[in-house]
This record gives sequence, C-alpha cells and structure tokens, in this order.
Amino acid sequence: MSAKKTALGRGLGALIEDAGEGIHAPEPAAAINEIDINQIEVNPFQPRKTFDDEALMELSASIRELGIIQPITVRQIDNGRYQLIAGERRFRASQLAGLNAMPAYVRVADDQAMLELALVENIQREELDAIEVAISYQRLIEECNLTQESMSERVGKKRSTITNYLRLLKLPAEIQLGIRLRKISMGHARALVNMDSVEEQIKIYNMIVEDALSVRQVEELVRALNEPEAEAQGAIPSTNSKPKDDDTSGDFTDFRDQLRHFFHTKVELKRNNKGTGKIVIPFHSDNELLQIMGLVDKMKN
Repeated sequence: MSAKKTALGRGLGALIEDAGEGIHAPEPAAAINEIDINQIEVNPFQPRKTFDDEALMELSASIRELGIIQPITVRQIDNGRYQLIAGERRFRASQLAGLNAMPAYVRVADDQAMLELALVENIQREELDAIEVAISYQRLIEECNLTQESMSERVGKKRSTITNYLRLLKLPAEIQLGIRLRKISMGHARALVNMDSVEEQIKIYNMIVEDALSVRQVEELVRALNEPEAEAQGAIPSTNSKPKDDDTSGDFTDFRDQLRHFFHTKVELKRNNKGTGKIVIPFHSDNELLQIMGLVDKMKN
C-alpha cells in the first residue's frame, strides 16, 4: 500500500511546521494501519468533554453500513497501545458499532504536540459552540505559550476573531452556559460583552431568552445603556435612574417597571396628586414602533 498523508488544514499544517523548540512535530504515517480497537485509548488532552449522543448513534449507524471513510490518527505509547490524536467521535461511534479494529495513521508526537494538535483540531470543527472554541484558544495561549498574534498565524484566523472569542470568557457563568446550550448566538454574546455591569448583562440576557430579541435589538439596548445621552432621550430602561415627574411610590413603580420590561424601552408613568396622568411609551424609529405594535397585538390574543 502506498504512503498516505492526512489532509491537514492550513492552520494545523502551519502549527506542525512552526512548532516551537522542544516540540516534536508528528511524522507522516508510512501507511494506514488496522489497529485493535481495544488497544486504543482516548486523548487525555482532548479539550472537548461532551459528545452529542444522538449524533454519535447516527455516526455509528453510518459506520456499520459504510465503514470508516476517514482513518483516525493515533500515537504509539507503552505496551503496544495507542493513544488518539484526532478522531474521538469516530472512535466512540466505532465502539458503539461493535467494530474490532479501526484504520489509523500512526504518528510520533510528545505531550506538548498532542495538546496543540487536539486544540487546533477542535477549533477547526464547525459544530463546536463558541465557548468551546474560546476555551481552546485560551488553553493554546496559557498551556502552549502562544501569543494571539502567533496563534492567528498558526490556526488561520484573524487576530480580531480570536480576541472576540476570548472576550466571551469574561461573561458570567450563566450567560456562558446559555451560549453553550445555544440559547443565544455569538452575535448576542458579543453585544453583551460590551457592558461593564454584570447585573445588566444578566438582565438583558434574560430578555433575549424570554422575548427572542434579535442581535440588532440587543446591540441597540447595549448602546443606549452605555451612552448616557441616549438613555436621557428615553431609549432604554435603566435600573439606576428615574425619569422626572414619575410616580415612584408603591405599586405604581412596579407597574412602570413591568411596562419597561415588556416593551423594552423606557416607559414613563406620570401621575399627579389628583390621580390623573399619562403613560408614555417612547420609540425612535419605525422599526421600534412596529415592535411595540406587535407586542400590543400579542396582548389581544
């Protein structure tokens, strides 16, 4: 059988070619080997800890029907055993399918190279959530001593992209979990990162989840909170300031706050001592007016 090489992405290829001093780049495999599946161990450096059970079952069914199209990659360790470098999903699915052996490329890699390879392979997977990607970037920086600039060159990503992912790790744990569960998108999360107040971040996060706010709506909310002039014009509810002439006593304050939360704008409730007054629902564009009208229509149903 002729020698074969794995199809490495540009970023992974650069990582291997430019590996730092003391890191031994994996050598190309001489051939594809059939390895006893019981002799293979999972990669202890695998940054991904969770696997979708349903997706694994689907892959397992495909492997039973068609076999393994792309070999896994392993390194040989003591006692004739092997350790995964790449392909843990295929390995797990093959176990479920009852395979006795798997096709594999055998490479030479030390622990440092194993970690880098596993992290970079993870980053290149499309199905990863944004927090998994961010953690992989962070580990490359902290455990592999890479700067954002050098990592940008090695993984083939813009430095600004890497920075945006890393900033997600500054968000509260509740919001990070929401990203992992795909309750909010990367766009929502990037907008929330621009807020200094954890309390406000969580408040708007809950609004996104409960009211299905778009990324643009969240960006406008965050911009208004970060710009005092916009808030003064009534663009967004604030937990720290109160409009002039508002009745802020008792149940009226609670009612006003409920209206602000419902309409996502700085509703004003004005009432004098005689019990007369008005409720003002401000808007600053036709789009905002249409959103308010849509919420009113929902109340009719």
